Parts: sequence; structure tokens; C-alpha cells
Amino acid sequence: MQGMTSSLPVALDTGAAPVVVSAVVADGLVGSFGVGVAAEVFGYDRRALGLPAFDFALVTERPGVLRTDTGIPIVVEQGLERLERSDIVLVTAWEVFEEDPSSALLDALRAAAARGAILVSHCTGAFVLAAAGLLDGRRVTTHWKYAGELATRFPALDVDPSVLYVDNGQVITGAGTAAGVDALLHLLRREWGAAAANALAREMVVPPHRDGGQAQFIDAPVPACSDDLLGLVLEWAGRHLAEDLSVDVLARRALMSPRSFARRFKATTGTTPHAWLLAQRLAAAEELLENSDAPVEEIARLVGFGTAAGLREQFTRRRGVSPRAYRQTFRAGAVSRLGAAPVQLDGHRPGEGGTGRVGGDQALVEPQLGQPA
Repeated sequence: MQGMTSSLPVALDTGAAPVVVSAVVADGLVGSFGVGVAAEVFGYDRRALGLPAFDFALVTERPGVLRTDTGIPIVVEQGLERLERSDIVLVTAWEVFEEDPSSALLDALRAAAARGAILVSHCTGAFVLAAAGLLDGRRVTTHWKYAGELATRFPALDVDPSVLYVDNGQVITGAGTAAGVDALLHLLRREWGAAAANALAREMVVPPHRDGGQAQFIDAPVPACSDDLLGLVLEWAGRHLAEDLSVDVLARRALMSPRSFARRFKATTGTTPHAWLLAQRLAAAEELLENSDAPVEEIARLVGFGTAAGLREQFTRRRGVSPRAYRQTFRAGAVSRLGAAPVQLDGHRPGEGGTGRVGGDQALVEPQLGQPA
């Protein structure tokens, strides 16, 4: 499941003003990794990548010197009053479960939600949003290790311990550690388009898009060797999306039986061949909708859906909007920041060995192993 309600922006109509992003931390409870991820995504000027200006800061109830979960001191200058003007509120990992969030923090989060701010929790930050009553009745996630505790404490939640993140529109909950990167890149993709999110992912040297429904943990490490047999098959598949890419076809290319191939694929990537391929085709369709003038019918053929109706059905089901609505939302911004260079569509044509590169910023439309591009 995608865990998504819509691929269109939720509430960030800031005009030319910077988007105000605040990461909530608490003394002795600051998750070092979560703070680092938030600062990496929102703490730099990324306007050259097609993102807006961000006004980023850490926020705490009592500003001053705070200690992280690893004992490293950090200085936090902003108090909870900053949440009154924040467009995005990030809640980092809440490292000590025995310590309940203060009523002042919970009230500030409720007020931010009522005002329309987007709320994102990382790892056990979901416990804080749940304590504020902002997750009741929603499907949510957290680190798989603490999912049982979250469900026990807050029975009104539908806790899914198996996914990387869940998008409920105004509220996004992310799983543990590295899934925080996935959740924030998903937010950028949703609000400002795939091209900008992919460009930032390349800057961060991380996979540009792992689907929210991908498993939090997998049975074996993802092969990093470029000559790994499965990796080569997936690389080939990403360059031939328009072709018949059934399990039988992929298995023959891997010199395996279909059953063995499907089993190895699941163990290696944490997802099924069908789900992986669908994610690749949707990601390629997003890139072409943003960065080309190709008709929906042509895009559907190039990425392997065959017909416009097939693309519309899957795109609407998985992204929450039609391909036309997605293009109308992101096309203008993509053209202005990437220029009018034509998109090189040949990379998706059957039987041709194009690189799958998109014109303008040369965004790759090819997968990372097990990580939908």
C-alpha cells in the first residue's frame, strides 16, 4: 500500500516567502540522526535544484544547550512560539518513552495542525503526535521495534510496522533511522515535484525514491556490486520499461526459474517484482509528465502501461490524482527551472538502448536496485 491520499500539495501556499520549517527537539531526547537528516534537507539553500527557500530552525520548550541521545550538546535558540508561524513541523525521535511530552508542546502541535501546518514524525516521534491526538483513526508507522508499544498505548491508531512511511495528507509518519530520509524526500516530491526531489537525492547520494509501502527491513543486504546478476537484470529492466517485463521474462534474463527469481527478488529488495516494476513505471511517468510535452497516451506507451487508460488507473490509484492534474501542478515549475530543452524519450522505447536521461537537468529515469527511482 502506498499510504497516500494525494500527490498534490497540501497547504504550502507561501508565495515568495520562505517556507518555515521547524524541528521539535527536547533535552536529552534529541535524536542525532533525525536532526541531521532534517538539517540536510531543509537547512541549505536548495533553490538551484527547484526547491523554495527554507527558513529552518530547531525548536524546544526551553531554549538553550540541549544534549542529544549520544550526549553531544547542541544550542537551540527558538522556543515553541515559532510553531505559530511554521509551515512544516518535524517531530524527531522521542528517545525516552517514560517521559511524556509536556502539555505546552502538545498544545503547540495541536494549534499548528489546526492552522494547517504539515506535520512529519520521524521514528518514535509518532508517540508525540499520538499523545497530541493528531493520529487518532489514522494508519501510521514508526520504527518496527516500537510499533507494538505505539499500538498498545494508543489503541485508536492503525499501526503498520512494515512500511517506510505513511502519508495521510497533512500528517506523515516515518519509520526508523534511514526511513526519515525517505519520508522527507517523499514530502518534497509531493509538494514540489519529482525533478526537485530527485535532484536533492543526488546531492545527498541516496536513492531518489523508495516507495512508502516497501518493507522496513529485508532478509539480505542489497547487492552493491555493479556486476551482480540481479542488479544487472533490474538495470536492464529500467531501460526497457515499454517491453513485456513479466516475471518469466526477467527470470530468463537472470538464468533462473520464475519461482527462484521471485524468491530471490523478494529476499534482496524487500518487495515483489510486480510492485518494483509498477514503481519504476510510475516514477518514469512522473518525470515525463513534469519535463516533457508528450501526450499522456505516448507516456503510457513509453513507460509500459500500454494505454492512457492503464496509466490513468494506476497513477490515480497510487498517487491520488490523475496524470493530467499532476502535470498541471508541476509542469510550470519544471519548465521555468529546467528550461525548454526537449526530453529524450528514446530511453524508454522497446529494443533501444537509450540511457533514460531526461533533458534539462539530465535527471536519470532509471532505478537504483530495490529503490524505485
